[in-house]
Amino acid sequence: MIAGYFAEHEFDVTVAGDCAGCRKLLPRVDPDLLFLDIQLPDGDGIELAQEIRAASQVGIIFVTRRDADADRIRGLELAGDHYVTKPIDLRDLLARARSLLRRRAIERPAPRAGSPLRFRDWTIDLVRRELTDLDDTQIQLTRAEFDLLAALVDAQGEALSRSYLIEVISNRQSDVDLRTVDALVARLRRKLVSRSGRPVITTVTGVGYRIALDDGS
Repeated sequence: MIAGYFAEHEFDVTVAGDCAGCRKLLPRVDPDLLFLDIQLPDGDGIELAQEIRAASQVGIIFVTRRDADADRIRGLELAGDHYVTKPIDLRDLLARARSLLRRRAIERPAPRAGSPLRFRDWTIDLVRRELTDLDDTQIQLTRAEFDLLAALVDAQGEALSRSYLIEVISNRQSDVDLRTVDALVARLRRKLVSRSGRPVITTVTGVGYRIALDDGS
């Protein structure tokens, strides 16, 4: 149920049924976030979490039926970031996961706050939060538009998932979903019309969006 829900929200999800399966998958998958039950067929989930935590800074959320305070305290003190008891609210779990990923900055580092960055016909200043064209005319952007564009430019042409872009702008808007990201991209495309006529923000099918840093990319 959890795997299906998070996959629907554009997370890349891999499932293991027990401790042994998890140990085999971890080196290959290198996850950003781990949902872990305490009662596993071949071991103790908290002990497994301790083992994982010793070698990785992956986010860990315990999801379990065991609601005793002693289990909760043990889990949070030894390895976990959150402790959620069943039955669970999937929307709440999603919010916790996104918050944890933001706090640990696992998905991507924050955009660089150094010298202004040039791309195509524009310059973006991450410190002054300004976007100017070749004529030094400032282009007016909303806060969410600027944050999304800054993330795309900072990625240097790498595709960013729509789910990640949700995280980029969610601290600016309380009601954010995939449609919000698509709407912001559409607005940016209208504001960023290249002299060459080539699109500046391109769609990467099955992934999200990327910035075309030059006219040939």
